[in-house]
Amino acid sequence: VQLQASGGGLVQAGGSLRLSCAASGRTSSPLVVGWFRQVPGTEREFVARIRRRDGMASYANFVKGRFTISRDNAKNTVYLQMNSLNPEDTAAYYCAASDRSDAIGYGQLADSYDYWGQGTLVTVSS
Repeated sequence: VQLQASGGGLVQAGGSLRLSCAASGRTSSPLVVGWFRQVPGTEREFVARIRRRDGMASYANFVKGRFTISRDNAKNTVYLQMNSLNPEDTAAYYCAASDRSDAIGYGQLADSYDYWGQGTLVTVSS
């Protein structure tokens, strides 16, 4: 599976961005797709994940109510709608995919994923 993340950019505080993660290389979508973010010098941080079969999503506490993850299985694409952005959201955002499990709670650790996209940079100015 190849993952292509896109949609990052520069936005002012309070603004919005929508990230996309397109999967290719096979016809079926992965069981779980997640979004992580990373600031240089820190560990990759879980943001959100979504389950293919029913769209069940989970979020990190710091994004609840601001970010929404969704999927379009027909397009093999997962989206991350980010609203009310603040400078602390500045990071490289990575999407990841896993076929190992879609159990509730699975996919909040980076080690859960086998496939990673290249990252897209989000910069929020104050």
